[in-house]
Amino acid sequence: MRYTGEPAFVLHTRRWRETSLLVEVLSLSQGRLGLLARGVQSPRRHALRAALQPLQHIRFDAVQRGELATLTGAEAVDRAPALTGDAVLAGFYVNELVLRLAPRQDPHAGLFDLYAEVRGRLAAPGLGWTLRRFERDLLDALGFGLGWDTDGDGAPIDPAARYRLDAEHGARRVFSERDGERGRAATGRALLALAADETPEVDDLPGLRRVLRDVLAHHLGPRGLKSWELMADLGRLAGPVNAPARPPHPATD
Repeated sequence: MRYTGEPAFVLHTRRWRETSLLVEVLSLSQGRLGLLARGVQSPRRHALRAALQPLQHIRFDAVQRGELATLTGAEAVDRAPALTGDAVLAGFYVNELVLRLAPRQDPHAGLFDLYAEVRGRLAAPGLGWTLRRFERDLLDALGFGLGWDTDGDGAPIDPAARYRLDAEHGARRVFSERDGERGRAATGRALLALAADETPEVDDLPGLRRVLRDVLAHHLGPRGLKSWELMADLGRLAGPVNAPARPPHPATD
C-alpha cells in the first residue's frame, strides 16, 4: 500500500538503530500507523526530523509492505502547540491514551477530528475539563462509551446522588461509605454535566477524573500508563476550570 500526502498527527517517536526512528502516527484514513523513518538522524534530514515530533500535524508519503510502513517523506502542516507546565504532561497523556487504546490500521469515525480538537485546546485554560471531555469522547469513538446520563439499569442519573462507573455495566449508584466507595465516586451532577458537555462545578472535577480513570484502566488492562506514573495523580489537572496551568512540581508529579 502506498500513502501520498496522508494527513496525520505524530503520537510517539523512538530511536531505531543509529540513524532511524520508529514513529507512531494517527492518520486520517488508516487510524494508527507505525512508520519507519530511515536515516532521519543524519544532519541533512533536520527538516524531516523536526516534522516528526509528538503533537505535530504532518502530511506524509510512505510505502507499506508489512506491519510498518517505510516513510519516504513528511512535512509539517502547521506549528505544533507551544506547551508549558501541566499542558506538556497533558499532551503526553493524550498521546499515550490514543497509542494504547486505538488499534493499528483500524480507523474509527471522528477520532482524527477529536485528536485535532483536543490538541488545539491543550494550551488553553481549563485543562482539567479539556481532558475529561477527551476521555469521554475517546471512549465513545472507540466503542467503549457509556450512557453518561443514565445508570447501568437505564434509570436517569440523580444529580444529588453519587456514582461509580463500571466499564461493562455503566454507572452504579453508591449508597454506603464502605471501603471509601463514596470517595472514589462522582456526583450525579458531574455525570449529567459530562453528558450535556457543560462545564462541571469546580468541586465535581476530581470525582469525574477518578471515575473516568476506572473505566480507562479497565480497557488498558494490567499495565497502566507511564503518564499516570509521571503525574502520580491527575487530580492536579482537575483544578479550577478557568485557572491558568501551573508549572510542574517535581514533588507532586
